[in-house]
Amino acid sequence: MNVLTLKITGLDCAEEVSALKATVGKLGGVDQLDFNLLNGTMTVTYSDATTAEEEVIAAVSQAGMKAQPYQPGIEPDQGFWQQYGRKIMCILSGALAFFGFALHAFLHKSLLDALAGGEGTEPHSIPVVSIFSYLGAVIAGGWYVLPKAISAVRRRRADMNLLMSIAVIGAMLIGEWFEAAAVAFLFSFSLLLESWSVGRARRAIQALMDLTPATARYICPCDGDIMEKSITDVPVGVTVLVRPGEKFPLDGVISKGSTTVNQAPITGESMPVEKQLGDEVYAGTVNEDGSVEFRSSKPASETTISQIIRMVEEAQSRRAPSEQWVEKFARYYTPTMIILAVLIALVPPVLFSGAWGAWFYQALVILVIACPCALVISTPVSIVAALASSARAGVLIKGGAYLEAAGRLKAIALDKTGTITHGKPEVQEIVPLNNHTRNELLERAAAMEVHSDHPLARAILRLAKKEGINVPPAEDFQAIKGKGASAIIHGRAFWLGSHRLLHEKNMESPELHQQIESMEDAGHSIVVIGNDEHVCGLISIADTIREHAAEVVKGLKAVGLQHVVMLTGDNQGTADAIAKTVGLDEVQAELLPEDKLKTVEGLVQQYGDVAMVGDGINDAPALAAASLGIAMGAAGADAAIETADIALMSDDLTRIPWLILHAQRTLNIIRQNIIFALGLKLVFMGLAVANVATLWMAIAADMGASLLVIGNSLRLLGRSSGSLAK
Repeated sequence: MNVLTLKITGLDCAEEVSALKATVGKLGGVDQLDFNLLNGTMTVTYSDATTAEEEVIAAVSQAGMKAQPYQPGIEPDQGFWQQYGRKIMCILSGALAFFGFALHAFLHKSLLDALAGGEGTEPHSIPVVSIFSYLGAVIAGGWYVLPKAISAVRRRRADMNLLMSIAVIGAMLIGEWFEAAAVAFLFSFSLLLESWSVGRARRAIQALMDLTPATARYICPCDGDIMEKSITDVPVGVTVLVRPGEKFPLDGVISKGSTTVNQAPITGESMPVEKQLGDEVYAGTVNEDGSVEFRSSKPASETTISQIIRMVEEAQSRRAPSEQWVEKFARYYTPTMIILAVLIALVPPVLFSGAWGAWFYQALVILVIACPCALVISTPVSIVAALASSARAGVLIKGGAYLEAAGRLKAIALDKTGTITHGKPEVQEIVPLNNHTRNELLERAAAMEVHSDHPLARAILRLAKKEGINVPPAEDFQAIKGKGASAIIHGRAFWLGSHRLLHEKNMESPELHQQIESMEDAGHSIVVIGNDEHVCGLISIADTIREHAAEVVKGLKAVGLQHVVMLTGDNQGTADAIAKTVGLDEVQAELLPEDKLKTVEGLVQQYGDVAMVGDGINDAPALAAASLGIAMGAAGADAAIETADIALMSDDLTRIPWLILHAQRTLNIIRQNIIFALGLKLVFMGLAVANVATLWMAIAADMGASLLVIGNSLRLLGRSSGSLAK
């Protein structure tokens, strides 16, 4: 299989995509075409070794566009005309149309006469200079339209460029020079707006790319000198230096110093995050406080920010269902409108003795108002804007199809560990007994747990470090397999272990047993500390529930989800305690991965559209079975980004209801755009049939529809906040 990626000049909407499919797609050996509107690229996958790059580029030219080889990260050189040609011709068209109109009105001393284009006056009463000015406006306005219209004729597939060309030529043939010029200019302006709207979304992605510094200072491994080079030339594994206020140029791990880092560009988090020795940092994030050194862990092309940019660019090629519907509708709609225009031009004069000129004119009005421009751009601009906005909010959506799926969700399954909880056990309570103090318990527990890598041991050590406990040495340390440990501390024997170990030592009173069971029922793991004489105290440890978990569950219900369920491999008691605290509809506990898979499959059968939220790795089977797979806290986790359909770059649970609300809002805007675009056309078709519509009114209305559709869609670019507010 061979793959060729080309940069396509003028690739801005679904019309160009359809044209390229009709020309490049018919080449022998071409297996697949993928389009990226954000990059303006087309990727051709072909199996025929005889298919050459020149053939593909020639086929692109047949569609009325230009192509050149594309290299990621390198923007191909564009000449002055390629950059500004469309704007220049649009401005020239408008200027010539205005000049011709102003000259006509001045010479005939009548604005109405100029607006009527000579209608009702003597034949050919339009000044010759005005006619040439109008003709120039038509040529300038149609400069980028006519080649595509000719291509449409060759392909025998009508599109909006052909509709406009027929309308303009028809208007000139019947002497409506002003209206021909107005149609050419306004359609050119509409296409310029369309290009600008996609360009704005492109610039939103470009802003992500610009977050990463171009160079990095690092310590050369060979001689220890500090060097500054392009980030693409910095080796993996070297020590990179970052001063306060600078951006991290690469992904890596802090090796010296501590600081706070603004991670909003990656995760969307509003608050800076503390970073210490061993913590991960990401390219594009801002070092706010201290000077630090970090060891680079990835090349520039594989950093988390690079993956986000690449995923967002690729996401646009995964077409949303509504986008596919609009494209199919336009494919049949356009030729239907041409047939309708022909019928309007012929039926009234032939069957009802109508005036040929008047009804031919109304047929041209139908062609203009039938232009599917606003309809065609209604979905892709919305999808591109929504994807870009989501990326800025730290929500990486891999395609329009997944965005729409999020907007249709009826139920959601949440993994417990790492989703509803932090996934890291912390000490919840220290209960001193028999005249011991809190600090004594923590000191002796830390002395023994320093020898263990168990998550409960790490929780105790974290608290001891946080509270500045001076941990004494533990002599004659012995691990009691599966139960705990014992050691000599300050010359005295102590032991530490589970409820089971306490029971085996026959040191458990009924009151103590009841107290421990009460803690365990609340989902806590209990560490008991004792000596040969008595129990010194208890330390309860639990995986803490995220701060906004209950609020998020309410938020999920508020955005229309019917059922929220938690899936966990933990015991039923712990799961029930968390479910009660958070307010879940259902909890499924003590599940193996295959059990989670079956549960999600059952939810899909019951509710249809179901999301699964997990870590993207351990929950992979359940994520795949759900209608939508969402990975939590995917920043820096390559597997999580690759596995899920949507990746939440931070551990912020509030992003989930925000995502659903954002998706629903996107779907609503798409519906509004489609209904408005079609409704306006129906109104003007009625006016045309009533013989009261004019060409310039039709194109002005069509351009107005395009403006409103674009403006309505681009509102989504402003929705990058993680707020649940509507």
